[in-house]
Amino acid sequence: MRPISNAELARFQQFIFDSAGITLSASKKELVMGRLGKRLGAHQLENFSDYLQLLSSGKHPQEVQMAVDLLTTNETYFFREMKHFDFLRSKLVEARSLGQNYRVWSAASSSGEEAYSIAMVLSDMLSRTPWEVLGSDISTKVLAGAERALYPMERARHIPAPYLRRFCLKGDGAYAGKLLIARELRSQVRFRQVNLNEALPSVGQFDFIFLRNVMIYFNDETKRQVVARLIGALKPGAYFCVGHSESLNGITQELQAVGPSIYRKPL
Repeated sequence: MRPISNAELARFQQFIFDSAGITLSASKKELVMGRLGKRLGAHQLENFSDYLQLLSSGKHPQEVQMAVDLLTTNETYFFREMKHFDFLRSKLVEARSLGQNYRVWSAASSSGEEAYSIAMVLSDMLSRTPWEVLGSDISTKVLAGAERALYPMERARHIPAPYLRRFCLKGDGAYAGKLLIARELRSQVRFRQVNLNEALPSVGQFDFIFLRNVMIYFNDETKRQVVARLIGALKPGAYFCVGHSESLNGITQELQAVGPSIYRKPL
């Protein structure tokens, strides 16, 4: 396999932008080679141009999804950026008194750690109030892992000890070093593939949307389009959360900042 050329990299940059709205920098050449190189071997191809031809032929939709999965998968962990979960917890006191179904969307859920972290907080705070969590991602590979809910134990280092005891099962034997999310929690979290760069499917309205650590891969126009779509799925008075390194300044005027990286849709 020969190294990827600058021209081939440019075509992959266009491919992932068209597919997922992600702007892939030129510094990611090694990442593209590392993640897609094995796919050349799987199809007995000699170079990346041949692989690009295969992707653009329209005859291999599963391979297109595979390439998207490989180029968009990012590592995450439970209770990443804990302050957002503390904020969510503070808002659930009022929700508990209202008794209405509380819905949260983890809109870039990757392998599911964020969605299950949200679910742990909801289960803890809303014991008698109905709730549900939607986790979505463009990658079918990570969503399959999220539905299995089986994780390496090292991913659990930020799970509060009471939650770890209550919501996680420690593996032994062949599953030593792993944890499984308890069935009671899994039953209230559903996952589905959603491409945020396209018109959203019918998912209903939400009280809280997490869109964290994904907009760093979008250009400003894509950010505006994605955020506008998600705002349409927010209830009036609901909250919208982005990653600590992200901001909606210059992206939308429809949400009000209520804290670092946390916004609210006006009533």
